[in-house]
Amino acid sequence: MKKLSIIAMLAASLSFSATSCDDYLDVNNNVDAPESVDGYLYLAGICQNLQGLYYDIRATGPLTQMMGTSSYTNFANHYYSAGSDAAGEMFRVVYWLHGMNLENLINQSVANGNWKLAGIGTAIKAFDWDLLTKFHGELPYKDAYINGKLSHSYDSQEFIMSEARRLAYQAIEYLEMEDNTDYGSQITSTDHIYWGDTDKWIKFCYSVIVRDLAALSNKTDFVSKYADELITAAGKAFQSPDDDATVYVLGEGDAGTYDYGNNFWAPRRGNLAYSYWQHDYAVQIMTGTVPVYDAAGNKIEVSYPEGEENEYYPYHLAEKQIITDTVKAAGHFDPRVVLKLATYDNPTFENIDDAATVMAYEYYGSTFTDETGPIGSAPSFQGRENANNAVSKDGAGRWLYRDGAPYIMMTYAEIQFCLAEAYWKKGDKTNALAAFKTAVKADLQTAKEYMVPGTIGNVGGDKISKNLYTELADAYAAGPYVDGLTESDLTLSHIMMQKWVALYPWGANEAWVDLRKYHYDIPYVGEYPKAGNGWDLVSIDHKVDTDETKVYKGFYLKPMQVQGRKSAYSTYNEGSPCYRIRPRYNSEYMWNKPALSALKPISGMAANYHCSIPWFAYPGEMPESID
Repeated sequence: MKKLSIIAMLAASLSFSATSCDDYLDVNNNVDAPESVDGYLYLAGICQNLQGLYYDIRATGPLTQMMGTSSYTNFANHYYSAGSDAAGEMFRVVYWLHGMNLENLINQSVANGNWKLAGIGTAIKAFDWDLLTKFHGELPYKDAYINGKLSHSYDSQEFIMSEARRLAYQAIEYLEMEDNTDYGSQITSTDHIYWGDTDKWIKFCYSVIVRDLAALSNKTDFVSKYADELITAAGKAFQSPDDDATVYVLGEGDAGTYDYGNNFWAPRRGNLAYSYWQHDYAVQIMTGTVPVYDAAGNKIEVSYPEGEENEYYPYHLAEKQIITDTVKAAGHFDPRVVLKLATYDNPTFENIDDAATVMAYEYYGSTFTDETGPIGSAPSFQGRENANNAVSKDGAGRWLYRDGAPYIMMTYAEIQFCLAEAYWKKGDKTNALAAFKTAVKADLQTAKEYMVPGTIGNVGGDKISKNLYTELADAYAAGPYVDGLTESDLTLSHIMMQKWVALYPWGANEAWVDLRKYHYDIPYVGEYPKAGNGWDLVSIDHKVDTDETKVYKGFYLKPMQVQGRKSAYSTYNEGSPCYRIRPRYNSEYMWNKPALSALKPISGMAANYHCSIPWFAYPGEMPESID
């Protein structure tokens, strides 16, 4: 990775800062080559750079079957070459946009005894490295910011993940230290996550620790080595949806100087447009329509009496649905579907406070790379068929696909699902069930937080009123899929599939972690799947939905031999699904090839490096080679 000199992001910081122009002009004698920058001036830009999380969901959305796409089709097909920077935005954020800016913020704050600011910076650094290593695997960590180096050795994922936890604990230590600094508005105006709330930053740090350890839940030593630390950290992490970590977005619409003042998914940015759609898997699990497949892998069509055909339910459905079912009644209906997914229905927002109207909406999902899915055409995330005149049709948008929607980093619901999984792995179903119920109810609340119901005669908004959402959410929480579950009912599928729904689609990066650690529900013998033991050059084996060990019911990769899949991956994959994102091309593949070449068990220069299983997904240690 080539060492770059990084100029502080003063413009981004100053746009949100209460600091006067005179104060800014006094920080340096040479305005053309700044000699020093006060630590707090870095903070606003560092926070805002986290929109990079959403840039990379263009890749992980398709990889997790949250999204289909006609844009990032390589990722939908689990293959991409080393000649692209696609899905390298968080790599760019961590090494460059945050890079020395974040290092300077931390180091200067420590030197000056600005412990609160040091703690915030270190907390963000812990978040960064946890996320980045789970994305890419091995990375340059020790060598990352050493001046003068033109090549950078890679460190193991095990080491980097442990460093993320160490940084989180270090941040807690800083945040708990007595800080006599008079910050004035320096932090409250530039911290676009918690606005200087120390208690919430401490909970954030513990939540990073939980998230980091949860990635290790399928390792053979998880219970003996990691589970108790996770449970302890969860007790000090987020305590309610009020603690959710989000990055503030101004949402200026057309009034702003730059489009960056609007959410990356907003209509005015056009990044979702009509090149990304809700995948048919998302629609199936959120509408209770996971189908049954016969012995040949084909869906079984329903034989309706002549004249009574139902094109929306053409196939027999699995008897056991995990998230919801097709009973259009309170308690069975999960109202999150109205927010998270899009529907063509009710474009004029009629009767959005009427339960029968709202529960009758129909949802259609796409295939991997085409909007036409198994039963119809998927709408855009705003609920339309094309991208023409998006703003005039969508206004400010809806839910998280809205001008002023924040960027979600982590939620209380996610942490509680991690806790439920840890208890499950320890065999403690009582506490697992309690955490599971808390998690689902928390996501119902978090989803509601970002609602902006549409109104008749206006453009854009959600197609359900807040009062009706609350009523249906309360009934769903009290119904058979949440409070109605008993310890004997609860399965790992309930925990992980509800977590997948809670992460939809803002948390696709973490959902991909979960899918990989459970190896996409591929059956194999021994410690991990490989060629001839889970897949061959043209197809991938799959667990059937009735298999108790299958975690994600209804989930099938593209080459799995069921209807709507059955297409082989690129020959470069050698049959394997994607397990990691390649490091950024304009860094590593331009400047750091020798370090990439030395990686094992698959060289970073190999055509199938993206198929190299990361350390967190191995039950034990990484092998030196793959037979």
